[in-house]
Amino acid sequence: MTSREERGLQAVNLGLACNVVLAALKTAVGVVGHSPALLADGINSTSDVAYYSVVRVLMHFAKKPADDEHPYGHSQLESISALVVGAFVIATAIAIFWNAVNDIYEIYSGKSTFAGAGSIAMWIALGTVCAKIVLMIITRRIGRETDNPAVLALADDHRNDIAAAAGAAVGIIAGRSGLPWGDPLAGAVVALIVFKTGVDILRDASANLMDAVPGPALDRRIRELLSDVKGVIEVEEALAHRFGPYLVLNVTVGIDGSLTVKDGDAIAGRVEKILSEGIGLVRRVYVHYHPARTTPR
Repeated sequence: MTSREERGLQAVNLGLACNVVLAALKTAVGVVGHSPALLADGINSTSDVAYYSVVRVLMHFAKKPADDEHPYGHSQLESISALVVGAFVIATAIAIFWNAVNDIYEIYSGKSTFAGAGSIAMWIALGTVCAKIVLMIITRRIGRETDNPAVLALADDHRNDIAAAAGAAVGIIAGRSGLPWGDPLAGAVVALIVFKTGVDILRDASANLMDAVPGPALDRRIRELLSDVKGVIEVEEALAHRFGPYLVLNVTVGIDGSLTVKDGDAIAGRVEKILSEGIGLVRRVYVHYHPARTTPR
């Protein structure tokens, strides 16, 4: 396992352990302390445990080496992991919102005699905010350093949990202050925040699976790196395919048409080496060369 893979799994394991504890605490206290908002947040953490477990399994398989059927490896499973996260987040948001709306209706229809949550519910919600801030910082740093879409999706989910727990705390305080609808209303707001995060995660993960790359920026970078390569007269085309966080480059360069095949191969070798070293997470570079349309420099 590479250092990148180890760090990614560390982020997943840390989040999974924390969410197991938070799910148990918030769900139990939400029920015992009569707090719809904290119970909704507890359901959110319970779903976190479920999809963290799925991501943990998928990331384990993502580190498998290349084989005959997957010549570029299995790293796209990281993007699939992010899709799983997004789908779970959206499903959780719908469940939380429905439950919150139902609680508000019961309060206004007189079917509920909700009189505010216990103080322990408020302290659990505030403690969750603090814990999730630390987790978000750690996970986002690891995600950015490793360029792992699954870990970045989990960092976004931690950010979502901060907003959810803060909303639950505000609702609990409102409920304890004589506003019985404040607690379930906070649950509904939490659900909307959760839903938006899920949509954002799905959008980013889908872009990775659809081979979305930083086209203009990557093209400029390739041309800058090859501008001083001996023998390269022009860069005619620079394309890229994404495999998880990795890139495979296809570059077409123009060279002096009077050179031998051996000379052309040497130039292609230099191009491959420079691009592999100059652009992060490049897994392979394919170079095609032919006589340039312009005058040799």
